[in-house]
Amino acid sequence: MAKIYIPYGSVEGQTARIVEYIAELVGAHGHEAETVDLKHAGDSLPDGQDAVIVAASVHIGKHEKYVVDFVRKNRSELERLPSAFISVSLAAHGDEHGGEGYVAEFEEQTNWHPAHVGMFSGALSYTRYNFLKRQMMKKIAKDRGSTDLDTSRDYVYTEWDGVKHFTEDFLAGLPAPSGAAQA
Repeated sequence: MAKIYIPYGSVEGQTARIVEYIAELVGAHGHEAETVDLKHAGDSLPDGQDAVIVAASVHIGKHEKYVVDFVRKNRSELERLPSAFISVSLAAHGDEHGGEGYVAEFEEQTNWHPAHVGMFSGALSYTRYNFLKRQMMKKIAKDRGSTDLDTSRDYVYTEWDGVKHFTEDFLAGLPAPSGAAQA
């Protein structure tokens, strides 16, 4: 059993929902997951972790600064341990490059280049936005040709099968626990 630490940043909550789903999958595969909202937690990586999956959402073209700060502070540990980065953005929905530029910028800011990177679509959370943001997001959606303009509801674009496959691939790549029987 591996202990997997999953620190994240989420503004409207879709990244938090993705992280909770990942934690359920980790548990279903016999591992222990600890999810931590970095906005309300310290920026240190706890001792005793076997792997780390960092998740952040993109807003106004950037990942949360406190997630960037966490990665900068803990980069050497993230490089030592099996680790992954998940970027959640609307750009990952329907964009040919799926938010790759945001990930490249994050890697440049943190100097961390994880072997496993997942880019997942977020959500248009109209019901969680204030009036101005709701109108701005509706305009952006319309300008991009979206028909998802009913602001009385939310639109979730996350591809849950993709999240599942990403998580299972990451778990499959974890080293066997020390003391495990060799075949």
